[in-house]
Amino acid sequence: MGRAGNVLKTVLEKYGISQGKLATVMGIGSSNVFRWANELRDPSSETLLAIIRALYKIDAAAAEEFKSLYLSGLDTED
Repeated sequence: MGRAGNVLKTVLEKYGISQGKLATVMGIGSSNVFRWANELRDPSSETLLAIIRALYKIDAAAAEEFKSLYLSGLDTED
């Protein structure tokens, strides 16, 4: 577990976006974002897209960095 969660946590911290803010924009409970960011649960592919859309609404640079960091790690996984 954890690639998306690790990237999400990094991006949220770097851009000063709270888990609560992301959850609000996504229209979900903050406990869901907490679980992803702390690698307790992996977001589904549909949820990854929702995270990216929400990040764009908050900060486009954060969304771009999330996509870049997440995708750059995919080609190194087995």
